[in-house]
Amino acid sequence: MYLLLHIDKVRWLTGLASRDSIGVMAKARYHYNIMLRPEPEGGYTALVPALPGCVTYGRTVEEAREMAKDAISGYIASLRKHNDPIPTDDNTLVASLDLEYSH
Repeated sequence: MYLLLHIDKVRWLTGLASRDSIGVMAKARYHYNIMLRPEPEGGYTALVPALPGCVTYGRTVEEAREMAKDAISGYIASLRKHNDPIPTDDNTLVASLDLEYSH
């Protein structure tokens, strides 16, 4: 079983030189879907499908969401540092399937 949640309106400093009228750095907004997988020993593993290898863990759903925000932030910082494009889930459709198998 997975819980699929949206981390929406996540804001990160872009590092660009653009500033608004009062001199504050402009912010970029990114949207990411996360999957929370319950673990047998307790807690939840949080996976960010749009960011390969971006995986973290939390003891509760709330903690796993916060840890995912932190992991996404670090991932984006690394992408910026290496001038790599920043993928998002803005245009991703989320669906689930239930399948039955004969034994």
